[in-house]
Amino acid sequence: MNHWLTAPILIPLLGGILQVFMGYAPISLRRTLALATTVLILVSAIVLLALADDGSYRIYAFGNWQPPFGIVLVLDRLAALMLIVTAVLALFCHIYSIGGADEGNRQFHALFLFQLMGLNIAFLTGDLFNLFVAFEVLLIASYGLLMHGGGTVRTVPGLHYVVLNLVGSAVFLISVGMIYSVTGTLNMADLAVKIPQVSGEGLSIVKAGGMMLLVVFGLKAAILPLCFWLPRAYSKATAPVAALFAVMTKVGIYAILRVYLLIFGDDAGELANLGMDWLFPIALVTLAMGIIGALGSGSLKTLVAWQVIISVGTLLAPIALGSEAGLSAALFYLLSTTWTVGGLFLVSELVSNQRGSAKDRIVTAPKMQNRTFLSVLFLVGAVAAAGLPPLSGFFGKVLILKSVEPGTEMAWLWSVLLIGSFLTVIAYSRAGSIVFWRTVDGHLEKPDPLNGRVSVAAGALTALAVVMVVLAGPITRYTDATAAQLHNNDAYIEILQTPMIREDS
Repeated sequence: MNHWLTAPILIPLLGGILQVFMGYAPISLRRTLALATTVLILVSAIVLLALADDGSYRIYAFGNWQPPFGIVLVLDRLAALMLIVTAVLALFCHIYSIGGADEGNRQFHALFLFQLMGLNIAFLTGDLFNLFVAFEVLLIASYGLLMHGGGTVRTVPGLHYVVLNLVGSAVFLISVGMIYSVTGTLNMADLAVKIPQVSGEGLSIVKAGGMMLLVVFGLKAAILPLCFWLPRAYSKATAPVAALFAVMTKVGIYAILRVYLLIFGDDAGELANLGMDWLFPIALVTLAMGIIGALGSGSLKTLVAWQVIISVGTLLAPIALGSEAGLSAALFYLLSTTWTVGGLFLVSELVSNQRGSAKDRIVTAPKMQNRTFLSVLFLVGAVAAAGLPPLSGFFGKVLILKSVEPGTEMAWLWSVLLIGSFLTVIAYSRAGSIVFWRTVDGHLEKPDPLNGRVSVAAGALTALAVVMVVLAGPITRYTDATAAQLHNNDAYIEILQTPMIREDS
């Protein structure tokens, strides 16, 4: 069964390669293959979720080279959860894209699948250098996706995105080299054993490398002050690309969880909880900055892009406090906000296509077609994003608030989160009332008709906020178990320290 760990990587790899060689094939054939590939990725993610649910760790060693020397994939509850989040989001983004958004670039589906491959490698790898490789794979694909559609409106923010991430990659590589120079290993489980033993000059080198890694992961997650590239880049991308990018910041958060709970966790000696004292205030300031940006947004997609930053701050605050309850609440909220933001990006483009020259700008315009349908989708997404009952965003924020012990941190988190939620409601209310209900006399020329594919994709992704409420019990039990597993690293370290015989069945 351990061979299943390779499926989320091999399926998009093979699908992407086929797409490259089918660049001049009929678009209907390319679309069918791409959608089938994404469905298979989702199936493999479901299988791995079922395997991980028993609480055990599963390892696949490439070439039967045992850790810490070989490349290993490690499946636990957190990895399986991230695979599911990504696969579900990718499926609806892909369905939306075949409604017409993929036209104009023969390699759109290849880039899309290669990005999924990079994401899945990042979630499954048990090695710090392979995490760097995964970042490079997904970032190279994301560069091409960000430019999809062409035009200077995408080129300029795309250039900023490329330059910042190239700098981040260089810092990542330097920090990995610093840690390796002292420990002689980059296997995460092996690092968890060797880091507590570091002393003398090596301690300062590893500490510097660890702090540099936190900066890199902060750039990927878009925390303040490393977040200002995101709103413009995401708001200018095509809808399915922006929606898929909703999970990109979660890769940074995943890396923080994996590295700073396992390698620099409570048992890391003098380097225990490295950088965590900084993370809580940075998370709150990031949350506040996102709210300010949302209030000042001039378009729906920019508003949703700032919502990504709001969600990053909301996620990192309970994670920084280090409790199991806070981590479980953050994971529940991660599912909700990723799918909700993805749905809002799709809905924003549908609205843009119905408003003529006004596009998705928050200005008055003549009455659009399909206003009732689109306004309901926007309302559901906005309610979930703002954290209002009865949708999943509300449950996520309540769990976060309940997870904080009484004290200074509780006062700060409750104040910022509750006031921020109120201001977020104002931002969405302002946008929705102007775009959907404040109309002017006039006629919109040739609005793009809604087709079934884009409507189903946007509607289904948005409706997951309701589905999560129905399944809140099972999801919460899974996130509780995931948080408990992450706070007990002994089994992870033991299984990777024990020589394994690769399963051939």
